Amino acid sequence: MPSLTHDEAVARAALINVDSYEIDLDLTGDDPGAGYGSTTVIRFGSADPAAGTFAEVRAKEVHAVTLNGAALDPSSIVDNRILLDGLAASNELVVEATMEYSTNGEGLHRFVDPEDGEVYLYAMAGLDNAPRIFACFDQPDIKAPITLTVDAPADWTVWANGDGTRRADGKVAFTPTEPISTYLMTLVAGRYHVILAEHDGVPLGLLSRRALAAHLDEQAEELFAITRACFDWYHEHFGVRYPFGNYFQAFVPEFNWGAVENPGCVNFRDEFLFRGAVTTTQRQDRAVVIAHEMAHMWFGDLVTLRWWDDIWLNESFAEYMGWRVAVEATEFTGAWTGFAVGRKGWGYAADQRPSTHPVAPEGVNDTAGALSNFDGISYAKGASVLKQLVEWLGDEPFLAGLRDYFQTHAFGNATLADLLAALSKAADRDLSAWSTAWLRRAQVNTLRPRTVIENGRYREVTIVQTAPEEYPTLRPHRIGAAVYRLDGDGVTATRVTVDVQDTAETPVPALNGEAAGLLVLNDGDHTFAKIRFDDHGRALLPELLPVLDDALARALIWSAVTDASRDADLSAPEALALILAGLPTETDTSVFEDLARYITGSLTSRFLAPEARPEAAASLVDACDKAMDAAEPGGARQLAAARLLIACTEDGERLSGWLAGNAPEGLALDTDLRWAVLYRLVVLGHADEAAIAAEAGRDPSAQGTEWAARIRAALPTPEAKAEAWRLLTGGEQVSGRIALSIADGFWHPEQTEVCAPYVERYFTEIPAIFGLLSPQVGTAVVRSAYPSCVVSEATAVAAGKLLGDEPLPPALRRTLIDATDELRRALAVRNTP
Repeated sequence: MPSLTHDEAVARAALINVDSYEIDLDLTGDDPGAGYGSTTVIRFGSADPAAGTFAEVRAKEVHAVTLNGAALDPSSIVDNRILLDGLAASNELVVEATMEYSTNGEGLHRFVDPEDGEVYLYAMAGLDNAPRIFACFDQPDIKAPITLTVDAPADWTVWANGDGTRRADGKVAFTPTEPISTYLMTLVAGRYHVILAEHDGVPLGLLSRRALAAHLDEQAEELFAITRACFDWYHEHFGVRYPFGNYFQAFVPEFNWGAVENPGCVNFRDEFLFRGAVTTTQRQDRAVVIAHEMAHMWFGDLVTLRWWDDIWLNESFAEYMGWRVAVEATEFTGAWTGFAVGRKGWGYAADQRPSTHPVAPEGVNDTAGALSNFDGISYAKGASVLKQLVEWLGDEPFLAGLRDYFQTHAFGNATLADLLAALSKAADRDLSAWSTAWLRRAQVNTLRPRTVIENGRYREVTIVQTAPEEYPTLRPHRIGAAVYRLDGDGVTATRVTVDVQDTAETPVPALNGEAAGLLVLNDGDHTFAKIRFDDHGRALLPELLPVLDDALARALIWSAVTDASRDADLSAPEALALILAGLPTETDTSVFEDLARYITGSLTSRFLAPEARPEAAASLVDACDKAMDAAEPGGARQLAAARLLIACTEDGERLSGWLAGNAPEGLALDTDLRWAVLYRLVVLGHADEAAIAAEAGRDPSAQGTEWAARIRAALPTPEAKAEAWRLLTGGEQVSGRIALSIADGFWHPEQTEVCAPYVERYFTEIPAIFGLLSPQVGTAVVRSAYPSCVVSEATAVAAGKLLGDEPLPPALRRTLIDATDELRRALAVRNTP
């Protein structure tokens, strides 16, 4: 089916308005290969009865189509579009079809739990998958009430956007929704485990697979507490109560996204139901996702973007609110630290890649192009820009503008201009120049201090702002600036607020005469900018990091260190030395775990020369041991350090001892940690297929199946690599989640020799692999299967040849270009003395 273009959407929205959808789904068939029944009745008006339009349906088979009682020939459906001519002022379109179940997390996904054989369904209609479930006019600015009826086995639970009741005929009938976009339709069906509650007049529910029932029961109190706290915050500050009736949160299997904001029934990936010990950061991040999805009930569901160029109206706001509400309404009061050290890194990396785009881009020509923009820019950078806007406008004008925006556009659609008008009115400020610089221009600024120090004090401090040559925009930034100094066994700080101008230099006279130290720009993390240190401050880092007790300040420092490393401004050995100085005493698990991701995902796997890895690994293991020794047994810090140790160590005997029961005191070798240990043992060549099979027997769950696929791909033998590649290239049908697990497990820096033949094969065969998968899953597999740890000019040349010679789908080309940019960055870091 061709991707809907912006021009087509504008023309269709000008022509028609949909009054209602009535959808009847039949899920009672015994043969999943035969699909399921879908009958849709669409009632809609036309502004020009002489004009024509089209509706979308992506069916296994269309049985009948009628428009205003007249039959249309199903064979005339072209590219999954039902051509509609001869419209009346009021119209009724009826489409009877058989749809296919999916195994890729798009459309109506069908999952058979390997643990108990139970069947579970859930619908994922976004971005453009609604026509896989029901016939519709699939674009965000054609909103209508949806009335759903589902025929399902009598012992199944069925939930959807509305309130459902099982009728005498056995079907579950749902109340009509408020007007919503087609991409927000969902249903969840199967013998799900359900827990019900209520808060402030809103019926609440939690759903999971039966195999996860014990975990849901154990964690329900925390999940409901977060949900209630978030509702209270939004009701207090947004001025419009939650308008969609029930609020159910379903934890579903093989979900591609973290969660999706279907009104009334939010779907989460069921990995958010923890099977074992987790860190505080993991619980915090789950709370942020809960708050994020609830924010969407206003940003996206109540008021919906008109077209996909305004994704930021959904995602940037939900991202900002998710972190803010977690801080202000839940126990996770330090969540901004996790945002600064982790989430923003995603945004910084995305904004510096060749595929960078503005937060609010212009020229999103079709739906397929929009999917590529669900990235660190639309989420993390956009949230950071909003954080800066609040700093600049003030919180009360910001919230007042949002209240006006919700009330004015409730159950409708809006644009960037609509939001800016509401905020400008509330703040009595012109936001046009600010929005141009921050929302319509791509890439990121760098802020660095230029200091003159005399007799240990600043004589002059200037903030120097730069921008990439091809994206020369300099922006205004309201930031904090802090000077951290050693003082006995601790650290003292001097803080000032600075309005950085949209010019190359901004003097900071407030710091003149202050004792010099480590000068940290963007203290408090109120803007989106890369920061650097002067030479004096950089020299203090090894001494300051272990004793600096401000977790957010440490997060900003580490973010600057890892970014400088990625830019080859800091050599890999220098970055390693700083980590070895600060890691053993790092007490914040968000900071520790993000450093662990940098260590395993960049420093040891790509940035350090191969001959330097063994010594680096030994030093990192020693740092982890020190962190574990200082941690409370059984606590989050011990667990975070143990996970990093497992990923870094080359001591297979030690890890085997952990599996045999000789783990450190307090460290529970639960299911997922056992898999992590086995994964490392397999990579090192200390465990084989028999060990994988034995562990899979201990854990026959869906997650266990994915772990086994990942670890089998990591076996360091030619036979295992050949089998993994066969599965990845379509040798037999596997689900999207299993394909991604195989890609995740294939490449390792310890295995470059056995994997060497697959570098060339990757660049030869990846277009075909991408073609086997849905765009979203395919993009993830392409990224994970990229030979990023084979850091060589030959790899870059092979990538360049593919990109130069082949006509590639835009999503595939974009992913390959960005991955190759990361490879060239790694080459530059390797060449940094």
